[in-house]
Amino acid sequence: MNAAGIRCATTDDLDNLITSNAGAYVTKSATPDPRVGNPSPRMKGLPNGSINAMGLPNHGLDYYLDYVLADQKKRPDRMNFLSVAGITLDDNLQMLHTIQDSAFNGFTELNLSCPNVPGKPQVGYDFGRVQEVLTAVFDFFTKPLGVKLPPYFDMAHFDQIAAILNRYPLAFVNTINSVGNGLVINAETETAVLKPKGGFGGIGGASIKPIALANVRALRLRLNPTIAIIGTGGVVNGQDVFEHLLCGADMVQIGSKFGFEGTPLFDRLNQELSAIMATKGYTSIADFKGKLKTLD
Repeated sequence: MNAAGIRCATTDDLDNLITSNAGAYVTKSATPDPRVGNPSPRMKGLPNGSINAMGLPNHGLDYYLDYVLADQKKRPDRMNFLSVAGITLDDNLQMLHTIQDSAFNGFTELNLSCPNVPGKPQVGYDFGRVQEVLTAVFDFFTKPLGVKLPPYFDMAHFDQIAAILNRYPLAFVNTINSVGNGLVINAETETAVLKPKGGFGGIGGASIKPIALANVRALRLRLNPTIAIIGTGGVVNGQDVFEHLLCGADMVQIGSKFGFEGTPLFDRLNQELSAIMATKGYTSIADFKGKLKTLD
């Protein structure tokens, strides 16, 4: 399926996802009110992915909630994802109260990793803040909810975040968001390629796959088995999907490559994954999901 932020900001985008062979869709991460986002240029394609500092441009929660509610009536058997990313805790609580009071019965994704809003730190790197947010959320929110996380780079941090997440009735975690605060330079003009944040932006695409796989694997080994994992990051072909599943992902999202290829990507990835499974003699994902072997 798509990753939040990529070709999912408008109703036309979401309609295209519904008619594609994506297994599900997630809406653009919403704020309470519409946001224009950061000034351009704010996104740049790279040989192995992309860099962006979009700044959460979106049409506001009501726009996306109205869409998923209408879709829910048309396709009651399909479970999809509504993503929210408030700039403040009050923003998030306000939006989650609105969702709780609505008829929406799909999955809600609370984005704790927004690396591209100037002056705003990522909640996911402040473990005390993560606990504060989730305690406040689960004081009233009873619908299926998961969190989108930034990448972690230290074993102790995997231990710490997993210990916190295991205290709450989360439906899933989505790992990883883009690798924050990379810098790409145009050597010809001797300038940064992005305008916001002095050129700093989130890195996505093929180059971040090892980091994404490490986070999927590390969290699968540490999280309660009742918490599903969505693997995101670095997927460009069926082998990448296979590797995410092998590390323990229950579902896989694609960001940068989906942005470049559009919905035909899902057909190609499904075909490539099926071919790999056939070669290996696997008849279902359960045959290999989470069964990565180590050399110990």
